Amino acid sequence: MKYFVLLILSLSILSDSNSQVKFAVSDKLYTRLQSQFDASNAYNTTAFVEKRWRLAGNPDFDECIYYVEDILKKAGYINESRASGNDMLTYRIEKRKLKKPAWQPVDGSLSIDGIGLPLLEYKSNKNMIAINSSSTPAEGVTGEIAYIGKGTDAEIKDKELAGKILLGTGSPRSLHGIAMKYKALGILIYSIPAYNQAETHVKSISFQGIPYLDSLQNKWCVLLSLEAYGRINSELEKRKVKATVRINTRFYNNEELTLIADVKGKRKPAERFVFSAHVQEPGANDNASGVGALSEMARVTAELIRRKQYTPDRSISFLWGDEIVSTNRYIQEDSVRRKGIRWGLSLDMVGEDVSKTGGSFLIEKMPDPSAIWTRGDDKHTKWGGHILKQEELFPHYFNDLLFNRCMQQATYTSWIINTNPFEGGSDHTPFLEAHIPGLLMWHFTDVYYHTDGDRIDMVSAEELENVGVSALATAFTLCHNDERTQLALIHEFKQSAIQRLQQEIELSEAAIKSGDDKNLQQTIFNTWKTYYVEALDKTREIPIPVASKKFIKMLDAAKSEIAAIELK
Repeated sequence: MKYFVLLILSLSILSDSNSQVKFAVSDKLYTRLQSQFDASNAYNTTAFVEKRWRLAGNPDFDECIYYVEDILKKAGYINESRASGNDMLTYRIEKRKLKKPAWQPVDGSLSIDGIGLPLLEYKSNKNMIAINSSSTPAEGVTGEIAYIGKGTDAEIKDKELAGKILLGTGSPRSLHGIAMKYKALGILIYSIPAYNQAETHVKSISFQGIPYLDSLQNKWCVLLSLEAYGRINSELEKRKVKATVRINTRFYNNEELTLIADVKGKRKPAERFVFSAHVQEPGANDNASGVGALSEMARVTAELIRRKQYTPDRSISFLWGDEIVSTNRYIQEDSVRRKGIRWGLSLDMVGEDVSKTGGSFLIEKMPDPSAIWTRGDDKHTKWGGHILKQEELFPHYFNDLLFNRCMQQATYTSWIINTNPFEGGSDHTPFLEAHIPGLLMWHFTDVYYHTDGDRIDMVSAEELENVGVSALATAFTLCHNDERTQLALIHEFKQSAIQRLQQEIELSEAAIKSGDDKNLQQTIFNTWKTYYVEALDKTREIPIPVASKKFIKMLDAAKSEIAAIELK
């Protein structure tokens, strides 16, 4: 649902049902957040994290966790082991033994005979070594290249592969199995998604991995750029080619670290809003930017509490860890804690300079009817989604509430806000799988996504601030509100619902005129209407401590108004 409507900042509650949405959240809150959020802090943390090749358990990952810990300590968060029951700001680092060794690249190069300079060097493209690759001897290994394409039976039939270096275009995992089976020396693979536009970015390499078997016996895999792949193929057309591969990697029997900071709510501490940002992956935007933004958000929260400019009634938690794994464990590991989690928000690829990456800022919505019938301004990203079933819908006000908080921030800047139907694949999915409202703030399509082009110069400090301020405004509103804000939120959400239903009416009427089945169009509209009525009902959980009679009366009136809208 990509709205491009004029939104007017106000605390007042409208009595009409026009097409504009008035904001429910105080301008004063945004002023405080903007004055305290230091975009250079978020950017500098992003720059620190970006320099490290991060996988859970490796030294680079751990350095980032301890770097953020230092930010928390300076902001006033106290280690749980030393905290008292009166301490409002606490943190902890959870440590768990890894089931398999952590991996880290150190150095590497690829050369072919007859050409003086290496085709690839680790120092200029840190994605060239596939995750879990073992080291070669220090002097490297040399072998004849055998082309096997995607590794189909027809492509490898009658070929002598033992002792060869395989060249292919299939998945690293698939070709790794062939290399193991036929006792090849290792693998060279070209595998880059179309959205990375390799024809333009010829040196791009998309980081990928091979299965972990044994650090001493596993094969190695070199991932190729289009430029390197083309050069090898050009030489193969003329002659037999030998390649020399030198790889230095390390495996660590280590612990996995998860960092969690808690801001204790005053009135309902067991209920909480949870932010998450994953540390692993080697890119700047993915996801050093999420780490940087969330670190500054935690600092700003502590500072506003210290200044007595904000006091949450519900708790707010900040989590840094291994994507999906840490978030899922946080939700599932403690049944009492899980019961109190009211909202989850993931920050993943949030700092992009869209003028350079080609990406757009997006809110990935929880499953709403646009994930069943994707039409109008709604569209999936090139990441890709699938058609949901009606029973998979998640009626809730969270989609529109976060969207409106971002649009409110956009009134101060030139920030462009878009949304996409639910697709999954990041830290918001564990929340949804646990039936907890969960959203994703991200950017796509980025031509540098998962490539070594995702470096700090692709990050925008302003974008980090826009995301951080609007995310905090969302959490602060849900974790501390009065009756005036509560009533304004109902009105704001009702206006969003009316706008959407009006859009659906226009789309359905146009479809019917074009000859589409009227019953189907009625079903689509009715599904949207039911979605919003049920989502409105979920706003009962917003008031602290309980909903007032005035709130309930206004809520019931809003539900009735939505229910009365019809497709003619």
